[in-house]
Amino acid sequence: MNKIAIVGAGSVGATIAYATMIRGVAKQLALYDINRAKVDAEVLDLNHGLQFVPMATLVGSDDISVCADADVVVITAGAKQKPGQTRMELAGSNVELCRSLIPQLLKVAPNALLLLVTNPVDVLTYVVQKLSDLPARRVFGSGTVLDSSRFRFLIARHLNVAVQNVHALIAGEHGDSEIPLWSSATVGAIPLTQWAAPGHARLTEEDRTRIFDDVRTAAYQIIRGKGATNYAIGLATVQILEAVLYDEQRVLPVSSRLEGYQGISDVCMSVPSIVNRTGVETVLEMPLNDTEREGLKRSADTIRQAIRTLGF
Repeated sequence: MNKIAIVGAGSVGATIAYATMIRGVAKQLALYDINRAKVDAEVLDLNHGLQFVPMATLVGSDDISVCADADVVVITAGAKQKPGQTRMELAGSNVELCRSLIPQLLKVAPNALLLLVTNPVDVLTYVVQKLSDLPARRVFGSGTVLDSSRFRFLIARHLNVAVQNVHALIAGEHGDSEIPLWSSATVGAIPLTQWAAPGHARLTEEDRTRIFDDVRTAAYQIIRGKGATNYAIGLATVQILEAVLYDEQRVLPVSSRLEGYQGISDVCMSVPSIVNRTGVETVLEMPLNDTEREGLKRSADTIRQAIRTLGF
């Protein structure tokens, strides 16, 4: 029986639980948070809606044993990103949290895949993989799945086409050094560089700059307005969970440890990867132009520098 455990019952963790419940991804769902009143309230509220969704068992506790025997543990706990604060600035406190949390989790759920959502997700994915000593495929982060969704939405809106028909990826850091992969983007089967549908806009260089700036600064805009991002990351995380628990072999830009990838090693960041029941089965070599290749290397250097600063 599939069991998902979510660590952290804040806005992100609770929204992931809600989206997971609506989609019917797992038959067992557990929330863990050190704030007992908060986790109890979230679980009670979610259970009151159980009549309207696929049947599942939903429990919560401030005792980590609630995560026992989970197939996947989703880690959302940590300090919140404040208005104007970069994801990298969160690193120190959230790394310390992982030092104490990971040994406890592995004790109760030794066979689980670990899915990191807490920011800075690339740094923490690397740290947790080191702390856990698990194979790289079993420890991965939500990475740029959300960024790529933002990217596709903005392209689709500009071109006036369905977002489901836009295929475009953001790679590298889930953060300020991420890069857009314009050269491989398509609408339907048409390369974006060749898009010229009558009655639908084209993308100028100025449009590309504006769209990517909006992708990169989206979280700051949302945090400034309402304090946290939660809905889209909740849905993005559930897509990753479905890929794992349904063994979908889905290609997703999750963050995992790279070794010898396009000349990049010993760092976690997002590139297209096949995700299935084993975790990140394979990272895929993607076609890059020179600008994208250099951007990916710079992004790797940014993440690696933060990792080294933290002593890993």
